[in-house]
This record gives sequence, C-alpha cells and structure tokens, in this order.
Amino acid sequence: MALTAPWLAILGFLFVAAYTLWVLAPGVVDEWRALFNVVFVVTWLAFLADFVLRLVLTPKGERWRYMWHHPIEFLSVIVPVFRALRAVTLLRHVPALQRRTADTVRANFVITAVVYAAMYVFFLALATLQAEREAPGATITNFGDALWWAVVTLTTVGYGDTYPVTALGRTWAVFLMIGGIAIVGVASATVISVLNERLSALRHGHPAESALAEREALLADDVDVPEPGARGGEQGSVDEVGGR
Repeated sequence: MALTAPWLAILGFLFVAAYTLWVLAPGVVDEWRALFNVVFVVTWLAFLADFVLRLVLTPKGERWRYMWHHPIEFLSVIVPVFRALRAVTLLRHVPALQRRTADTVRANFVITAVVYAAMYVFFLALATLQAEREAPGATITNFGDALWWAVVTLTTVGYGDTYPVTALGRTWAVFLMIGGIAIVGVASATVISVLNERLSALRHGHPAESALAEREALLADDVDVPEPGARGGEQGSVDEVGGR
C-alpha cells in the first residue's frame, strides 16, 4: 500500500486544485468542464478503490475496528473535504518525513497538524462559498468573506457579521465547528506535552530546584545567570582591589 500512497497524494492535491478552480474561476470551468469532471470522478474512484482494497485485506473480524481507527479513509470516499485531508495524511509516506528521531517526530507532527488545519479551513471555506454565494440573503458572497467566516468560526470567535443561510452551508459550518474543537484540543495538548518535556528535563538536570525555579528557568531559556558562589567570588575580588 505504501507504493500507492504517493500517487493517491498527488491525486488528492490535484482534486483540491481542480475544486479550487471550480469555485473561484467559473469562467475557466465553463471551457474545460469535461476535464474537471474527469478529474473529480477519477480521484473519487481512486480513493474508493484504495479504501475497499484495504478493507478487503483486513481480516473479517477486524474490519469495523479498522474503519473506526481510520475514519478519514472512510470519510474521504463520502465527503470531499476529507479527500483533501487524506492527501495530507499520505504525505507521511514521503521518505524525508519518515525519520524516527524525537525531534523529527515532533516536527512532523507539528507540520502535519498545521497543514491539516490550513487545508481544513481552506476547503470548507470553498465549499461554503459554493453553497452560499447565490442564495437569497447570503452574507458569504466571495472567498474573502468565506475565509474570514471559516477562521473566526474555527477559533470559536464568531463575530456574526457573516454566516451561512443555506442548509448545505450550515452543514459545512457544523463540520467546521467540530473540526475547530479537535484542532484547538490537539494544539493545546501539543503545547502542554512540550512544556512537560522541558520541565522533566530541568528536573533531571537540577533535582534540587523548586517548581518555581524550573518555571523561571524555562522562561529565561538560554539566559546565563552567574552562580551565587561565582558572584561572591567576584565581589571578593572587587573588595580586594578596593583594599589595595
């Protein structure tokens, strides 16, 4: 399956590019509508075939568990936005991202999470714009409005100046709200994990330090603070010079 992953990733990003043009450049779509339809159908069939093949190769008693632990693979066949996220997931098969040191694992996780969030917001902004822009009383009529609405909704700000009025637009809004909770939760957990690692490292190196001193050291980071003994020695040297 790893051999098919790069091709699926390419098809996934091709789908994202085609859908972006479909929504933002309708004039181009009118001239090449048949080609765009081919891209949409081929990418959907490729993701469907990949999911079905994986499911068939999974032992019968484990298939429901496989679907539960790989929801994006299943949802990518049904909901277009998850096809874009599946393409991001497949990037982990790129050789440069397969190193297993602690630093690279953390960096890969952070990069993947950022790309996930950006792709999620971007694609749902496109989908909402497509559903809303021609609806009576719509407040989301261009991509700038759609992107602004997606960002403030994802971050739970919700100014209320733009909002979906159609059933499909509100459905995409629900997906965005649920995704926003997950993204904020993952970001918070990542920050807490990094802080815990740093504090553990400080405890290991300086077991006698208090928790407050550890926090101060973490905030100060690489600032060099002279030891009390060294400072006393310096003061004694100054006194010596004064005595002379």
